This record gives sequence, structure tokens and C-alpha cells, in this order.
Amino acid sequence: MTITDETIEYVGILAKLELNDEEKEAAKKDMSEMLDYVNKLNELDVSGVEPMSHSFPITNVMREDEVTNGDDSENMLKNAPEKTENGYVVPKTFA
Repeated sequence: MTITDETIEYVGILAKLELNDEEKEAAKKDMSEMLDYVNKLNELDVSGVEPMSHSFPITNVMREDEVTNGDDSENMLKNAPEKTENGYVVPKTFA
């Protein structure tokens, strides 16, 4: 694939880069080398390889959401200097 000046201009606009002529030529060369390297993948025989989304098998590692400590609010409220029926009393922050 040939990288043109228009392609470099377009990529520069997308990346919000202002490139001078020297930088554009270097970018054109670098992009061509990258695409040549990626095109080497077309030479591989992958006819017997199953497509995958990850290189390692993925399993769900999430556990069931179970309450193990229960509602200990009664014991927590015992340490409060001031409390209401089921909460702490704190100073007002807005008048």
C-alpha cells in the first residue's frame, strides 16, 4: 500500500498535528514500513486456526454477591456521641 501526501495530511488533521515537510516525509516512510510489516501477516497460513478474542481463556471470576457480615448498625451506633433511631447526628454544614 502506498502512503500518499494526502493520507499524511489527513492523519495529521485527525491527530491535530502540524507537520513540516521533513516530518511529513518521515511519517510517510514510517507508516509505509508499519504497513509492510503488517502485510507480512497475510503470508501466514491460518486456515486451521480458530479465531479468538483473547490469547488466554477467559472465565467469569465474579463471585455471587452474598452478605456475610449482616447489619451491624446497632453495634456501630453504640460508639456514637449523638444518634437518632438509626443514624448518627452530625453538626449542620449548611444554614
